[in-house]
Amino acid sequence: MTAKALQVLVYSDDSNTRQQVILALGRRPHPDLPELEYVEVATEPVVLQQMDAGSIDLAILDGEAVPAGGMGIAKQLKDEIYQCPPVIVLTGRVQDAWLATWSRAEAAVPHPIDPIQLAEVVISLLRSRAAV
Repeated sequence: MTAKALQVLVYSDDSNTRQQVILALGRRPHPDLPELEYVEVATEPVVLQQMDAGSIDLAILDGEAVPAGGMGIAKQLKDEIYQCPPVIVLTGRVQDAWLATWSRAEAAVPHPIDPIQLAEVVISLLRSRAAV
């Protein structure tokens, strides 16, 4: 009996950034969690569409994306979606973490992406989500 895969939305206008996130996390970042399935998104309207559908367990949003940055999208998601799934914002630098707080994201991870740091944050957020 296998658990249902967790859906992770990865948003960036840069395909290299999306690939860095996916490669950093892999299919199963921790044995206690189900496998991850990634939904790669390059535009804000598709992020909103995917999140409205209700099947996403975690969103990782690039704060440096253009024209719509991940912090603004995170704020909109938290304001508009009832029981919004956890959101991680990828910031341009460590000092930008305070902006992620404004956006109401649960966590911020700076560029360049540190696979260990990203995995730790994702695991902690998904553990509570998988328990539900």
